Amino acid sequence: MPFFCFRWNTISYKQELDTLRIFLAPMEGLLDFVLRDILTRVGGVDCCVTEFVRVSGSVLPNRSFQRIAPELLAGSRTPSGVPVRVQLLGSDPHFMSANAFRLAQLEPAGIDLNFGCPAKTVNRHQGGAILLREPERINALVKAIRASIPSHIPLTAKMRLGYEDKSLAIECARAMQEGGAEELVVHARTKVEGYRPPAHWEWVGRIQAELWIPVIANGEIWTVEDYHRCVEISGVADVMLGRGMLANPALANMIKLGESGTLSWESLQPLLHGFWELVKQRTLPKTQCGRMKQWLNYLRNAYPEAETAFQSLRRVTLPEELDAKLFAGQ
Repeated sequence: MPFFCFRWNTISYKQELDTLRIFLAPMEGLLDFVLRDILTRVGGVDCCVTEFVRVSGSVLPNRSFQRIAPELLAGSRTPSGVPVRVQLLGSDPHFMSANAFRLAQLEPAGIDLNFGCPAKTVNRHQGGAILLREPERINALVKAIRASIPSHIPLTAKMRLGYEDKSLAIECARAMQEGGAEELVVHARTKVEGYRPPAHWEWVGRIQAELWIPVIANGEIWTVEDYHRCVEISGVADVMLGRGMLANPALANMIKLGESGTLSWESLQPLLHGFWELVKQRTLPKTQCGRMKQWLNYLRNAYPEAETAFQSLRRVTLPEELDAKLFAGQ
């Protein structure tokens, strides 16, 4: 009997909560180091993964990794102390391994490999989810990277269930494991399915049943109830949260602590203000209002007050006007 089956069939729910890990997902153009900082302040998140660093035909300088992951300058942790793994995306074993070697010198908390990005431009250049058509190529890529980095740096991966269909899902997962990946996040949809519900959590369980490395479930976990259904269907307790955490920054805490982990709209205000201050420090003025509206758009899934705030800012384009409307008196 595989070890993971024994674990989930014999431990109590309290023990499950004591050992479960919650990862914060990368979201290109949205969930960056600014939001990693803010969301990990709330609590409940055990590890973060950055947006991908694109690798093509060169070895990148240190600043390319540090731009995506400024946490590398602080022990590869957020200001709240949560470890941050840096994600690489590419398809050439030589340049991917050379860049992984360069990145390893910066001592990241881990190096993650992207086999899930559905973007057409990425797939057209043989990166992300397109590689799920070629398990042998995946295996060679992971193997080359694992051989290039020190053994103390974890090598992990994230995949979708396939490109057009799920026929190679288990074969691809095995290819990653046999290449040297130590952990695998499974976004439980294919590239073609995009982000449309449902997420096929049963496939996470099928993949875990074939592997000895830990598998983490990802996709369509918006609420505590979704988390419990995911565990029931997949048999996997560890999860990666993305859009659900943007909609409800307390979601990880609520999964671990129940209602005591809830965050009211009033309690959220210092985090919104902290986010806005970081955005003003780190981004160009022309993009600042967009970043705030982008997050409020997600927050209105969980907070009626966010709907009011979002509507009041829809036509705001100047940072000083947003300050006056959203943070007057703070």
